Amino acid sequence: MSVRAAACSNDVAMATLHLTPPSLDGADELLHFETVNRAFFEARINSRPSAYYSPDGVRAAIAQAEREALEDKGYQFLVRDDAGVLVGRVNLVGVKRKHFQMAELGYRMAESACGKGYASEAVRQVLARAFGELGLMRLEAVARVGNEGSIKVLLRNGFREFGRTTQSFELGGVWHDRLHFERRAP
Repeated sequence: MSVRAAACSNDVAMATLHLTPPSLDGADELLHFETVNRAFFEARINSRPSAYYSPDGVRAAIAQAEREALEDKGYQFLVRDDAGVLVGRVNLVGVKRKHFQMAELGYRMAESACGKGYASEAVRQVLARAFGELGLMRLEAVARVGNEGSIKVLLRNGFREFGRTTQSFELGGVWHDRLHFERRAP
C-alpha cells in the first residue's frame, strides 16, 4: 500500500493538534469531511469506492478500523485542531509484528487546512505513538514523484528516501513514479 498523502505543498507553520481514533459517534462528521474534500483528495490519491460516501459506507469503514486496531493490524486517527474541528486523518496500516515491528504511514489533510503545519504535526504525533506505546521499530511511506507537500512532510519528520519505483502508481489514467521512505525508531 502506498502512502495516501494529500499534504499541502506549503505546510510550514507549527500547529497544535489532537489525534483520536474514529468512532461510530462521529460517522456523520467523518462523512462530511470526506465528502467536502473528495475532489481535493482524488486529485492526489486514488479515490475510495463510491459506496464509501454514504452513512453506511463510513460506518462500515469505522467498524473495520476499530477491528484492525483490536487485532493490531492498523491504527487510524482523526486529526483535530484546538477547536475540535476535523482537519485530517493519519493512519498506520499493514502492521507486521513478528520479525519486523513495522507499519506503513498514510495521511490526508483537508484542503482548508493547507499551510497550517497540520500534516507535519500529525505525522510527528503518530510517530511518537508508533515508536512509543505501539512499540514499532520502523515505518515506511510512499509519495508520488511531484507530490512536494507530502515529500516535505516526510523529510521534516526524519524519514529518509531509500528507493524509487517507476510507473508504479496510476492516478487519473496517468502512471507515476513513487519515492519510498523509511523512518526508524530513535
